[in-house]
Amino acid sequence: MAENKTTRNDGDVLAYLGSVANKRRREDSLVMLDIMSEVTGLPAAMWGASIVGFGSYHYKYASGREGDFMLTGFAPRKQALTLYIMGGHERYAPLFARLGKHRTGKSCLYINKLADVDLDVLREIIAESVAFMCSEHPDSAPANE
Repeated sequence: MAENKTTRNDGDVLAYLGSVANKRRREDSLVMLDIMSEVTGLPAAMWGASIVGFGSYHYKYASGREGDFMLTGFAPRKQALTLYIMGGHERYAPLFARLGKHRTGKSCLYINKLADVDLDVLREIIAESVAFMCSEHPDSAPANE
């Protein structure tokens, strides 16, 4: 079976975020780092080359594939700030309706700039996503334990 491409590593989160070329995206990423650290109570860790993740959980599919992934995280992509919100977007629909300007993908929430969204609602979405993942995966843990 293929190994997961996105795994936790010892990369320097602040150095990575400081290297983001777009000034607004870099500044929004530092705010996102503070928000996710505050909401999760977990330390940030690099996942792959470009994702800042918080916590981890172990998954195992019926196919036999298994691995570890972050409980939540974000990536400062060129097109948008990408947040990883787990548990299915329909679960958070009432919150998304109050969030402000955003787009969604499979497990991603795309925000062009944090000024476009209500940060208190964003905190609620992150908290609910992490609580859901912890309830589904009681073995979940901080990323550097």
